[in-house]
Amino acid sequence: MELNIFKEKLNQGLNIIEHITRKNANLVVLNNVLLETEKSFLKLSATNLEISIIWWILSEIKREGKALIPASFLKSVIDFIKEEVIKLESEKGNLILKTENQEIQIQGINLDDFPIIPKIEIENSIKIRGEKLNQGLNQIVNIPSYSQIRPEISGIYFSFKKEEIKIAATDGFRLAEKVINLPQKINKDFSFILPQTTAKELINILSLRPNDLNIHYNVNQVLFEWLEEETSYPEIHFSSRLIGGEYLNYQEIIPKKYTTQIIINREEFQTQIKKAGLFSGKISTIKLNIIPQKNQLKIFSQSPDIGKTEIYLPIKIEKKIEQEIEMSFNYKFLLDGLNNIKSSEIIFGISEGEGPVTIKPVGDESYVYVLMPTKNI
Repeated sequence: MELNIFKEKLNQGLNIIEHITRKNANLVVLNNVLLETEKSFLKLSATNLEISIIWWILSEIKREGKALIPASFLKSVIDFIKEEVIKLESEKGNLILKTENQEIQIQGINLDDFPIIPKIEIENSIKIRGEKLNQGLNQIVNIPSYSQIRPEISGIYFSFKKEEIKIAATDGFRLAEKVINLPQKINKDFSFILPQTTAKELINILSLRPNDLNIHYNVNQVLFEWLEEETSYPEIHFSSRLIGGEYLNYQEIIPKKYTTQIIINREEFQTQIKKAGLFSGKISTIKLNIIPQKNQLKIFSQSPDIGKTEIYLPIKIEKKIEQEIEMSFNYKFLLDGLNNIKSSEIIFGISEGEGPVTIKPVGDESYVYVLMPTKNI
């Protein structure tokens, strides 16, 4: 192998690949990245057997070849190189990096030890704007929690219907759903459950590549594909195993009827919830009281070891009520919902009985956060 490559382009690929390779203590070969030439590209490949990534970088190829190199070590070495262009060569399985004033040799690993990254047999495909997918995933990715009993709620649920994608997540105590409109109609409805770790790595790539991407899917695996804008050749293939099983019918959890709904300034509400959380002690619980006679929301929190706080915020009440409504919440879960909303005001919906509440941004029907109250303090 002999080629010239821009350091910045090589670093971009290694930054993402290193996330996958650095957590494989039990199988050391998975800590490596495979570098090989393919047509006019340097191809970087890595896998942890659950997630795989292939990154193609347009390069000046002079001689074909390949090398298997520790990914984190290679990334660290390249960080110290100041030149814009690096010459890469492979010799007897080792990798040689050359610039005008230096030459570095990194000992390679036996190529036969590296696992083959399987090709995905495509059954369904759709195109989506990366920026929208990134925004949606960021709003729900931290909600799932690992469960051996119910593994399906450990991931992010993707549902493709008509001209939209619904992505949802829950941990049994709260739920979030984001609706993303698609540029074209889907020929066949389909769905899958993406592991949370995969979703977080996907966000890292989407932050670098917010342009259009293709999602290819079959019953066991999903492939996210970005194409080179100039050549239409693949630039990134990011694939993952899926979580099996049926996702719960979460639509039944989202309230359809409300006792009342209030509108409140998001930033001020957020600030006061944080402050009340300081006084919540080990139980992390705060109390909210809607006072209809004064159009106010009271936020109260106390701990015998710390003290107490209460504050009153002005609200708009959409559906008039006669009696005060009192609820208690885990303040951290409440903040999670508010942190994922950017609008200046939010709609806080109180369902009938002791059911869950909903938090929505004013003027945006595409996102809803559902939270169960706790026992009153």
